[in-house]
Amino acid sequence: MANDVTHLYEEFGDDRLPPGQRETQRFPVLSKSGTPSWDPETWSFEAWGAVDTELDLSFDEFRDLPAETQVQDFHCVTGWSKFDCEFEGVTFSTLADAVGVDDDAVHVMFHAMDGYTTNLPLDQCMRDEVMFVWGYDGEDLPADHGGPLRVVTPHKYAYKGAKWVSGVEFLTEPERGYWEKRGYSNTANPWNEERYS
Repeated sequence: MANDVTHLYEEFGDDRLPPGQRETQRFPVLSKSGTPSWDPETWSFEAWGAVDTELDLSFDEFRDLPAETQVQDFHCVTGWSKFDCEFEGVTFSTLADAVGVDDDAVHVMFHAMDGYTTNLPLDQCMRDEVMFVWGYDGEDLPADHGGPLRVVTPHKYAYKGAKWVSGVEFLTEPERGYWEKRGYSNTANPWNEERYS
């Protein structure tokens, strides 16, 4: 049974569709470069930094973590939103429990196979809706949408959800990721239209 979290907008605004967005039935593909290739035999996910136990997991090992399915909305900074996306994967908090986050960790950097990075404060990552997902609408997450594994952040614009994610770094000081260094908003709240800094 999927957990429907599409009501989270009530925390941020009166309307499910954030201002300046248009709803689409399609799922457009946007990325900073092409779709990277990956080998299920050699792919690994790492978690490191201010943690008790660093992880280096194969794809099968990652999928052995406790998983759930959520129905979420997806908001792209370029102005489109897709409602009722069904994602399957591991919540960020489940992964955080597995590594044991240090008390002095305050920030997170997501790392992707294509060199992309994006950042969020740790408390924003610990929301139940932030997930590492491998499934979309009952199928494997397509490669052009970030498969084998991507992050989803339904309370933020989607550039905060790294596609092709390969690791997560727990930081004791805030740092900025790829787009954040290039003028995109560090906070990325769709209901405040925080697109650019």
